[in-house]
Formats: sequence, structure tokens, C-alpha cells
Amino acid sequence: MPPTIQRKGMLLIISGPSGAGKGTLIQQLSKNNPEYVFSCSVTTREPREGEINGVHYHFITQQEYDRLLAEDAFLEHAHVHNGNYGTLRKPVEQALEEGKIMVLDIDCQGALNVMDIADDYVSVFILPESYTALEKRLRARGTETEEQVQTRMNNARIEVPKAPLYQYNIINYEGRQDEAVAQLKAIVDAEKNRVNRNHITIQED
Repeated sequence: MPPTIQRKGMLLIISGPSGAGKGTLIQQLSKNNPEYVFSCSVTTREPREGEINGVHYHFITQQEYDRLLAEDAFLEHAHVHNGNYGTLRKPVEQALEEGKIMVLDIDCQGALNVMDIADDYVSVFILPESYTALEKRLRARGTETEEQVQTRMNNARIEVPKAPLYQYNIINYEGRQDEAVAQLKAIVDAEKNRVNRNHITIQED
């Protein structure tokens, strides 16, 4: 008989400055793979063009955010880019109990908060190849005002130096996205096979 494997869920924390390509890498990593669960954060900011409520974020009012905060419903929460963001605790705990890979696409502030309280996690920081390339990507999106672009660039210069606080760093080079996806997949595959995440039972023939 083949061995039986009981695998624990994995909390995969992915951060990086706005425009570094985190969302696209995550999308490629988890494409057509039900093992991955994406944490849909809540935010009080207005949705960008093309963003779908309940898919990219749960867009809520400040009043709703304050209620969730009072109910201790957040695993982590932070004020970023002139808006409030939070990761709901219950969906994360449920996914991990089911042995899924729960992906948190969150900013540095929130990620470090989770790292402080989580018993087990895998943390990855996505870096742009340069600040010039990052600004070019932000402007190419066409979703931010000039003031917002400058805010994100200023935040990037604060966030990038925190990359060494993560377990893994990946540079997402312009035009070489496949390489970054392959590196991210290799990290996840290796972490899935750590002894502390698996209980293997060998059966008698």
C-alpha cells in the first residue's frame, strides 16, 4: 500500500512595494490549483478600475471597519497608502485547518505583525529590479494620481530595506516574470515537504 501523508496547512506571506508584481506572481502560482486559498483583505479605500468586490478586496466603509476592529475580527490590520486594510482571522484559520496554502498578499507592516504572532509561516518579499523600473510600472497601470504615485514610491523606499526580515527574497525582473514565478513555486514546493508540515505513515504490504 502507498504511504499516507497528512499535510498541515501553510501560511504563505507575500509582500513587496506597490507595483512590484506581487498580485500577478500569486495569480500565476495558484492558477487552476485548488490547494491555494487567497486571503481577500478588507479595505476602506475606493476600488481601482477592474477591481471586483469580494475578489480583489472586500471594500467596506470606515464604520464597518471600525466594527470589525472592535470585534477582534482581524488577524492583522494597518493604515497604508491613505486607507485602512485588514486580514480577517476566521478564513485564514479555516484554510489552515483544511490543509490549504493560505496566501496573504499584505504590506510590510501587516506582514511583520503576522510574523510576530504566527507559530509557523513562509515569508517572501518581492523586489523590483530598481526604483526606476518600479515607478515605470506604477505609471503604466494608469490607476494612480501623481500624488498617489509619489506616495507609493516613498513607501517603497521604506519597505524595500525590510526585505531581509523575510525568509526569502525574489527579484521580479521586467520581462522575466516566468523566472520569478518558478522561484516562488520552488520555495512553496520545498516548504510543503518540511518535516514539521507532514506526518507520513508507511503501511505494511
